[in-house]
Amino acid sequence: MTTANLLDFDLEGLAAYCERLGEKRFRAVQLFRWIHQKGQSNFDEMSDLAKSLRSKLQGTAHVRALPVLSRQDSTDGTVKWLFDVGRGDAVEAVFIPEDDRGTLCISSQAGCAVGCRFCSTGHQGFSRNLTTSEIIAQLWFAEHFLRKKFDTTERVISNVVMMGMGEPLQNYNALVPALRVMLDDHGYGLSRRRVTVSTSGVVPMMDRLAQDCPVALAVSLHAPNDELRNSLVPLNRKYPLHELLDACNRYLPAAPRDFITFEYCMLAGVNDQPEHARQLIQLLREHAGTGVSCKINLIPFNPFPDSGLTCSDRATVAAFAAQLSAAGYVTTVRKTRGDDIDAACGQLAGDVKDRTRVHTRMQTLRDTPPNVIQWIKREVAE
Repeated sequence: MTTANLLDFDLEGLAAYCERLGEKRFRAVQLFRWIHQKGQSNFDEMSDLAKSLRSKLQGTAHVRALPVLSRQDSTDGTVKWLFDVGRGDAVEAVFIPEDDRGTLCISSQAGCAVGCRFCSTGHQGFSRNLTTSEIIAQLWFAEHFLRKKFDTTERVISNVVMMGMGEPLQNYNALVPALRVMLDDHGYGLSRRRVTVSTSGVVPMMDRLAQDCPVALAVSLHAPNDELRNSLVPLNRKYPLHELLDACNRYLPAAPRDFITFEYCMLAGVNDQPEHARQLIQLLREHAGTGVSCKINLIPFNPFPDSGLTCSDRATVAAFAAQLSAAGYVTTVRKTRGDDIDAACGQLAGDVKDRTRVHTRMQTLRDTPPNVIQWIKREVAE
């Protein structure tokens, strides 16, 4: 008999599920709190639920976490998990602690179909979309694992960034319910300002997100003109820069912040020259006649085999940042975290898919190094 994984439901979905069991909405709220706020998966331990409901749930539902294939802890406090999502696929989540926040980077797909030239995830190829439960399970597991680790009942994860493996907006139907669980006061109670979706520019879905569940938005820009961006971000051929920036301007009125974050991976001799900075300034200033309200994150490229790319040197990155800052744009250079556990921004070893299809998937971390997820640590504090 097939049973429902309750991690698949936002509160409205769980209320509808409970109604099908003949239960009132307040029971769904109780159940939702037990699952997400308390991390409980055993219905028998949900003491304020009616015994009759617990009995119904035992036969029709479950709360199932993703199996953890490995965990690594960095000397800087970063924690990285490799999760088994079945059928030979694995994804990772990364927790990045700061003095004033705890950020979790989550995957939305196994692999990625966008194929950005500088991203090793895209070189691995696309396998499938994750379900809502597989997206939320990363947060559910990490939050309650970290509470036990730090011996606290307080919330540890204050920020979530959808910047792991995959293009979130190409998995829209699973993404939005997951975002609603994150935002719900009966769930994780995160501010819209503290939940960020990163996209390479899926324009129609950006418009839908503005209507359905506006959260902070980060756009993978990486180039100041269409010719260059076509070569770096193939999706640009479908949604060129003028369409993408129009969508950014349309998103801003609904956004919880008054700016869009633009991500720009620094590639030596490719997109990092003074002329590229001038083109970027002109693009942002002149688009739509009013410019785009934005902040810019310059991201050091982390090389991987067969990319044919190298990272811009520090002086070049600093000069590029100085040009943008002088033009009035808030510009940051992203520092890397978790280098000693291969959790650096933009990295993804291509061995996960192969490794999880053979007997080595069950080996320990000492025997088989885990895959590295693409994640970006950004400023998401209010």
